[in-house]
Amino acid sequence: MLQSYFDSENNGHKSFELPGARPHYNPDRPGQVEHIFLDLVLDIPNQRYQGTCSIRINPVRRGIDRLMLDAVNLQIESVQVDEVEQPFDYDGEQLQVRLKQETEAGQPIVVAIAYRVENPQRGLYFIAPDQHYPNKPTQVWTQGEDEDSRFWFPCFDYPGQLATSEIRVRVPKQFMAISNGELINTEAVGDDKIYHWSQQQVHPTYLMTLAVGDFAEIRDEWQGKPVTYYVEKGREDDARRSMGKTPEMIEFFSQAFGYPYAFPKYAQVCVDDFIFGGMENTSTTLLTDRCLIDERAALDNRGTESLVAHELAHQWFGDLVVIKHWSHAWIKEGMASYSEVLWTDHEYGADAAAYYMLNEARSYISEDSSRYRRPIVTHIYREAIELYDRHLYEKGACVYHMIRAELGDELFFKAVHTFVQDNAHKTVETVDLLRAIEKATGRNLHFLFDQYVFRGGHPDFKIAYSWDGDSKLVKLTVTQTQAKENSNGSNSTLFDLKLPIGFGYIKDGDKQAKPSLQTFTVRLHEREQTFYFPLPEKPQFISFDVDNRYLKTVTLEYPVAELKAQLQHDPDPVSRIYAAEALAKKGGLEAVKALSEALKTDSFWGVRAEIAGQLASVKLDQAFTGLVAGLQDPEARVRRAVVEALAKIKTLESYKALKPIVEQGDASYYVEAAAIRVLGTVAASNLNGKSKEEKALKLLRSVLEERAGWNETVRSGAIAGLSKLKTSEAALNLILEYTAAGVPQALRLAAIRALGAISTGQSNLNLERILDRLEELSGETFFLIQVATASALGQMETIKAVGILQALADQTPDGRVRRIAEEAVQRVQKNAGQDQAVKKLQQDLDQLKKDNQELKSRLESLEAKTKVGD
Repeated sequence: MLQSYFDSENNGHKSFELPGARPHYNPDRPGQVEHIFLDLVLDIPNQRYQGTCSIRINPVRRGIDRLMLDAVNLQIESVQVDEVEQPFDYDGEQLQVRLKQETEAGQPIVVAIAYRVENPQRGLYFIAPDQHYPNKPTQVWTQGEDEDSRFWFPCFDYPGQLATSEIRVRVPKQFMAISNGELINTEAVGDDKIYHWSQQQVHPTYLMTLAVGDFAEIRDEWQGKPVTYYVEKGREDDARRSMGKTPEMIEFFSQAFGYPYAFPKYAQVCVDDFIFGGMENTSTTLLTDRCLIDERAALDNRGTESLVAHELAHQWFGDLVVIKHWSHAWIKEGMASYSEVLWTDHEYGADAAAYYMLNEARSYISEDSSRYRRPIVTHIYREAIELYDRHLYEKGACVYHMIRAELGDELFFKAVHTFVQDNAHKTVETVDLLRAIEKATGRNLHFLFDQYVFRGGHPDFKIAYSWDGDSKLVKLTVTQTQAKENSNGSNSTLFDLKLPIGFGYIKDGDKQAKPSLQTFTVRLHEREQTFYFPLPEKPQFISFDVDNRYLKTVTLEYPVAELKAQLQHDPDPVSRIYAAEALAKKGGLEAVKALSEALKTDSFWGVRAEIAGQLASVKLDQAFTGLVAGLQDPEARVRRAVVEALAKIKTLESYKALKPIVEQGDASYYVEAAAIRVLGTVAASNLNGKSKEEKALKLLRSVLEERAGWNETVRSGAIAGLSKLKTSEAALNLILEYTAAGVPQALRLAAIRALGAISTGQSNLNLERILDRLEELSGETFFLIQVATASALGQMETIKAVGILQALADQTPDGRVRRIAEEAVQRVQKNAGQDQAVKKLQQDLDQLKKDNQELKSRLESLEAKTKVGD
């Protein structure tokens, strides 16, 4: 599953465990569930269904006199065991069947539960047009992960039980019904049609699925197996564009994982109002229809391709090899996320994969620093869905990458093959991965798992360098700054790792020649360590953790000359990015020149994009000149980065650079949307005494009126731009307009979130209007509306937002929304409690810094002119 939004030490990080968190374990197992058969009739116009769930269970012991099943908000009509009526108790959450005849070990029984459901809120979703959205398609789809299958059929709803399954479903004949496994029969009955699907490979209840709609079916294949794409009619070209690489991906992952694709078909169904990015139901992935890209979006949208790869990889990690308990979900989510990196490497090359990996690490680090720190593996939580965060996905991916770094490619893939082959159609825990690694390679990686999986955090390295020409020695001091002062080797926040350090040499006069690296491996296990390296001559640059294999943060304290050489010559793009960051921190004209040159000449778009952000952070006039040249870059993702960097340079020149893009557009939706958003940011500033707010407001209004389009990307940029005009009542009025039901969903969600951003500069009267609107919105039941509302409230600086958030947390049935709302309460309390005098002092300090930077800029210019004159 891929979500589309969203502490082992007491060291200043917030706790992952909120009030009510407790240890969770799988329940006692009465026996092995062997088969689940759902026989359903859907009444789509009335949003209800009825049917029978038959479960064949093989008792593990004799004498069991009752069975406890998960079943939430179902209307249970009868329970039979082997066609004999049984007494039962039902409290709305659990169904207790009191067996008339106690079990015998090894003698299977079939429990048949007749039930009905009206207007389900979870598990199974009816999508239909209404007065606000008359063009919405009619669809039915399910979502089981984590523990939502119990909302649409009675079951033993935990991942440790694996069974074959069957779904027979009756629907109006104009609809198709898609489910797991093979379609073994269809039958016309009057105005209806019965679809009968059979899944012969075992899987857990959360991977059972059903999708119903009037879909277009696009057929493909891999080695004779059907590969199909289901989308709303009229979007067939988008389907090919978005999912057409699937057969090639199946071949790639079959090779990478050492196990041919195991299921009889692979279907991808794009559905409306899906609450995640995608869900890897066995052989039948459900995807949000927002992932479908048109021709223009394909220019610089790689997100859909990564989503398709992620969900497909789950067919091995998650579906073929199943986690035994939610606490080990990183095994599947981490590998599915790492598979995005593997596919990127295969399709776009090593530089693109290295950059993708860096952004996976950054995503986790952001959560670790701003939200909470936790071990990847923990069984203490309120609801299992809370585990589905950046620790699980992105940090999990980083762990797989580090395993690969420790083993090398050959042994890494041998270990992966062993793990998959030994555990196919079985359940696993983290220890099973360690065992497979040891079996395949002889290596014991407990030390790595202890540091990165079973405890929270990562190392923060600071590296200082100097060269002694007389003795020809490099001195390198490495500090783990996350550890406390005077820490010794026993400190629990220290990491113990062996990292390669490379010293780079460039042939004189040959800028195109590949640099040579002299590499040493050092053990880093103390808070501060100094190393001396004898070298024949002074190195031009230093590459810390060659190839950037380990999860960490890095601060480079090198001289400017070494950083410039690293930016220009280090073969690893991530190392060049680290050098750009360090140069920008040093500032000065020499750094600006080096960064400006690299923005024009670096061979990899990801480095150029990063340099744009770093250039903008240097407070010299010359930085703008270097940066704005990047608007001509042929790569859309670089142009987008340049536009976003201009938000840091709030000058009239920035406004003038952005305005033509806003007026004339760009080949890329994302560049155009970014320019529109940043124009609002820049216009909100005092530009040499001139206000551009009115002109910006007019421009943004025209965008909203004229540029509806793909996923509302461009118009959402206009909404975000309006939210930057924080004191403008006219901007607020426009945003409020677009929060109305009937506004396209993506644009409406953007407008709801924008209410939080604009609230911080509005009058008290307008603040009340915002709060009133958000309180209304908090009463809507759609998951994404609730998330956007909580996000908006969490940005506010008034304690009045807390009551709405707490009511939302209390009333929502969704654990994700509850957690988001509760965390937002903490942010609001912090924001509202800030002392106004402190804020005023900070504003004065910022102004003083700005004045100093302007003086420094003028001085640099004068010095440069003096040198030219000399």
